[in-house]
Amino acid sequence: MEIAVLLVGLALVVIAGETLARRVSVPAPLLLTVVGIGLSFLPGVPELQLQPEVVLLGLLPPLLWTASLSTSLVDVKANLRPILVMSVAAVVVTTLAVACLMVALLPDIGWPVALAIGAVVAPPDAVAATAVGRRIGLPRRVVSVLEGESLLNDATALVALRTAIAAIAGGVSAPGIAADFLLAAGGGVLAGLVVYRAVAWVRRRLTDPILDTAVSFVTPFVGYLLAEVVGGSGVIAVVVAGLLLGHRSATLQSARARVIETTTWRTISFLLENVVFLLIGLQTRWIVDDLAGSGLSLGLVVGTCLATLATVIIVRLAWVHLTRPLLGSRLGDRREPAGAAETTLIGWSGMRGVVTIAAAFVIPPEAPYRNLLLLVALTVVAGTLLLQGLTLPWLTRRLGVRSPDLADDALARATLLQQAAASGLARLEELEADTGTDTDVDAGSAIRARLDQRTFAAWEQLSTTPGRTTPTESYARLRLAMLAAERERVLQIRSHGKVPSPVVRQVLAILDLEESMIEVGATARENVRAVGHQTGWQCPELTAYPIVETTPDPVCRRCAEDGVTPVALRQCLECGHVGCCDSSPDRHATAHFQDTGHPVMQSAEPGETWRWCFVHHVAS
Repeated sequence: MEIAVLLVGLALVVIAGETLARRVSVPAPLLLTVVGIGLSFLPGVPELQLQPEVVLLGLLPPLLWTASLSTSLVDVKANLRPILVMSVAAVVVTTLAVACLMVALLPDIGWPVALAIGAVVAPPDAVAATAVGRRIGLPRRVVSVLEGESLLNDATALVALRTAIAAIAGGVSAPGIAADFLLAAGGGVLAGLVVYRAVAWVRRRLTDPILDTAVSFVTPFVGYLLAEVVGGSGVIAVVVAGLLLGHRSATLQSARARVIETTTWRTISFLLENVVFLLIGLQTRWIVDDLAGSGLSLGLVVGTCLATLATVIIVRLAWVHLTRPLLGSRLGDRREPAGAAETTLIGWSGMRGVVTIAAAFVIPPEAPYRNLLLLVALTVVAGTLLLQGLTLPWLTRRLGVRSPDLADDALARATLLQQAAASGLARLEELEADTGTDTDVDAGSAIRARLDQRTFAAWEQLSTTPGRTTPTESYARLRLAMLAAERERVLQIRSHGKVPSPVVRQVLAILDLEESMIEVGATARENVRAVGHQTGWQCPELTAYPIVETTPDPVCRRCAEDGVTPVALRQCLECGHVGCCDSSPDRHATAHFQDTGHPVMQSAEPGETWRWCFVHHVAS
């Protein structure tokens, strides 16, 4: 009963903390850590001691799995070199630096124990960093490096810790250290590949999305345990399997299975991530109480904790700037170097997390200064979370780092949907040509209408005529009202008890899915102004027609003659003709291309300079 009450209490605090964090615009991990510290000193709050097995076997695999599924394998490949520089080399350098500090401050601690605490505090936890980064708009490359680093640095630190603990027992040598690292890496990769192959084989034969999600739920634990059994790194196994299965999900799973799996893991990740930071704060009181009776002077305790905190921050900043030439990402056939501002942000985003706390408890109880080392680990976690986490938004503004552009995102999203729609229409025409029946023609017309609606919604997220209600907005308003009436009627029918409950649930689920899709499309509309780019890949037509100053007061003459208000205006770069966009009733800009063959148009909306090639369906 006590455990059940405790779990419910943790969940309620997490939900309340997340709600409050959104209201006050503070990242939830930081707020929950502070809340946990405060709660630990309240009378009546039970003492919670995190056990290493609970964290390393119960919390770490699902957290790594969620991060791996949502991390782009393409981004990891593009940023592989900086990820390895940070997840392997930086962890080793930090471990050695902290070990040297410990030996200097506590001469009788011994090198094995000093290296152990160095490995404990070395790996940053990017959960908090990416949570802050997405909220304040860190550049995507910075977030990609942080995410990729977090997937692998735990493996480096845990292997180093395992080696240090073996040295404490006197059973390690230089060749043994190298062999241990090779076995951990090789065994982890092999276990991850085996799990990936097995799950992929199973998923090709599963049709039930619930069973598919159940397989996903046990996969990270199977991968972790399999790797540990063969002496490999469970962290690497989970990451490898998660990255590959996430990358191949579009071909291995049905759409329903993907939707259910994503929703399930987002919920699990939300609870686990936030509970972890709450638990970190709840460790404070008992660690402080245990240390109070150790006989160590207050100056030594405080000095050791603060010196370690300063060391991990300074070493990371120094490392990223020393290795800045290696922190660029590969774009196509060229490598783009990392700027000084981005490098500084990567260095300042080294917040520690649950792995540091869990790993600290792995240090043997008989190790000298163990209670002090636990407080050091807690200080590093809380200190980096609060100091770096709270100042990262200010630093980002101070450095003038450009956030991801909403206009660029909207333009890229619309372009991608337009290209996807073109492929879908080509396939539809093939199918219609093969059958040629009236029924297929009618169905094809309905499909074209739905495809146009989806594509128009993407383009309407860009700038439109002021005061003009777009077709998507009109559709959303009318359809949402219809759905409310439909749901009310279904609930009335359900109250009579004459329709089987499974049928009612299915109908309500269909209505909910459609409503959620409409709401996502409606809330995504930003009406941003996209500025085109002359750089990057362009088709020959876009290269031949550079950005120009469009007509100051553009008017679609055909719309004006018909008394129609266009949604947005486009200008032909061949002859200067101004026509309305495809969301407008008559699509005069596209009609102009079809009549003349002039290949490139440019947005004629104020402040926009993006162009569209009708030939290749490419925007720039």
